[in-house]
Amino acid sequence: MNEEERSRYVHMGDYDVCVIGAGHAGCEAALACARMGVRTLMFSINLEAIAMMPCNPAIGGTGKGHLVREIDALGGEMGLNIDKTFLQSRMLNTSKGPAVHSLRAQADKKQYHVEMKKVLEKQENLDIKQQEIIDIDVEHAQVRGVVTRTLAYYSCKAIVIATGTFLGGRIFIGESNFASGPNGLSPSVELVDSLKKLGIPLRRFKTGTPARALKSTFDFDEMEIQPGDKTIVPFSFMNDHLEKDQIPCWLSYTNEETHRILRENFSRSALFGGAITGIGPRYCPSIESKVDRFPDRKRHQLFVEPEGAETDEMYIQGMSSSMPEDVQRDFYHTIKGLEHIYITRPAYAIEYDCIDPINLSLNLEYKKIRGFFCAGQFNGSSGYEEAAAQGLIAGINAALEINGKEPFILDRSEAYIGVLIDDLVTKGTNEPYRIMTSRAEYRLLLRQDNADTRLTEKGYRLGLVTEERWQKFLKKQDTVQNEIERLKNTHVSPEQAEEFLIRHGSTPLPNKVPMIELMKRPEISYDDLAEIDPDRPQLTIHEKAEVEVHIKYEGYISKQLAQVEKFKKLETKSLPDDLDYETIDGLRIEAQQKLNEIRPGSIGQASRISGVSPADINVLIIYLERERRRSSR
Repeated sequence: MNEEERSRYVHMGDYDVCVIGAGHAGCEAALACARMGVRTLMFSINLEAIAMMPCNPAIGGTGKGHLVREIDALGGEMGLNIDKTFLQSRMLNTSKGPAVHSLRAQADKKQYHVEMKKVLEKQENLDIKQQEIIDIDVEHAQVRGVVTRTLAYYSCKAIVIATGTFLGGRIFIGESNFASGPNGLSPSVELVDSLKKLGIPLRRFKTGTPARALKSTFDFDEMEIQPGDKTIVPFSFMNDHLEKDQIPCWLSYTNEETHRILRENFSRSALFGGAITGIGPRYCPSIESKVDRFPDRKRHQLFVEPEGAETDEMYIQGMSSSMPEDVQRDFYHTIKGLEHIYITRPAYAIEYDCIDPINLSLNLEYKKIRGFFCAGQFNGSSGYEEAAAQGLIAGINAALEINGKEPFILDRSEAYIGVLIDDLVTKGTNEPYRIMTSRAEYRLLLRQDNADTRLTEKGYRLGLVTEERWQKFLKKQDTVQNEIERLKNTHVSPEQAEEFLIRHGSTPLPNKVPMIELMKRPEISYDDLAEIDPDRPQLTIHEKAEVEVHIKYEGYISKQLAQVEKFKKLETKSLPDDLDYETIDGLRIEAQQKLNEIRPGSIGQASRISGVSPADINVLIIYLERERRRSSR
């Protein structure tokens, strides 16, 4: 866009950063920018869409709970907001090791939106505006501004695009399909053409959501109750203790009659009928996909979850669908407890436009346009938590770039956020990407309980962590270390521990030992020790968790730290930005093409690119060493 083209619009303001979209990615991006001192404007097609939960009303879950804790440790808002607005809280995977323990909370989705909107409205350096962006002004490969549907122009030095499922959104319900964003809101259509004019290739992904139905029409006596945990564990490290009368969820199952109705109507599904062309998430398929892919499976579970304290609408998790309304009514009514439900909002599938994330650098900036940062489902991911994590990092890096500072990049050994972004940028994704604990090589180090230990100092240096949080963190670190030392120096005799060990099914002591030795026994927890340790200090729930894991898994943690050292050596071997890989003898053609396309920043990143073999990595290492010697001569 040149000056003549800009003059056609009404100039309405100058900002450092414009954030396009106000979902979970947009909120974190806008808050990060504003808190780092850059003047920020966040746009939303509708202000009621701020932090909206168009799909399941929950935050956290397996792997996702780790992301929320990391966002919180860096000074983000998601953890604080869900602690204010949860209806039920549960720690998942508690029968397994601490590396995969994952917190999940049902949210009051309306209240979640309200509380996040309050935070945004009160944030210094941040303005919010209800407007649709239809064009992005780029000149000489540098972002210059944005244009709204009302033909207003806002200049800026950087943007964060976080359009979620609104970009080119299209809803599918059976034979019907129409342009729409989630929850019946308007889609963003003209922005698609603007991105294409900028030479940004787009592709279609798809997701879906189940029906909602009135609580009064369910028969809960026919379902299994799923209560919350007795002890509520907060998401935010700023909260030591939470209390609330929790609302239960309910469990039921499909059956062969459900599956029969679905099979007989496959031809009417938008998914099987060919109307949907976008690629859907493998790990969150529609109910018709489950029945089609697993024909021998007799039943699939579903959860009935509250949407809020002030509404009777219930969310039927695990039952997304693109079937026609009459088929939806019929198959939902075959399920125990759902025989007479009244559906207030039918299930639907939604297609939307997104990019291939291999076009991004690790700071989430589009490689060919300076100041063009991307986050959330626009990058090919799925989920509120994945979106928020990317929004936070994109916002941080937009602010850093404006201030002329080095980018902020978390690697795979430091955070699940690092795993998420590295997977997207280095490997790409052919379907909506979902974080899982199995994706992290160093997951024993990347636990929920120690997210603040790993990341709070980084957030403090960025200016995102407040002084109050920083002092609280330092006090926690001292408390944890002091307690570990106290347990090392507090001894217990065989006589003192005899009855205690019998009660806990543990072997007796042959002689006096430090209390920490009892803690290392898998059958004895830190709280159990209170019976024979009257002098123990009062610890918060977060402090207890870190003390216990540190002691019980010290040996395993040490082994992973050694693995990280090897990993870091490859990560520190930098690759030049302008290196032409076709000129390096010994690299296979596929490797040359992939390396020139993705342009990794280090040998470590190059080693994770699909199509680059260990032999290719050896060639690169030899090449770098040869170049180093040549330059030293």
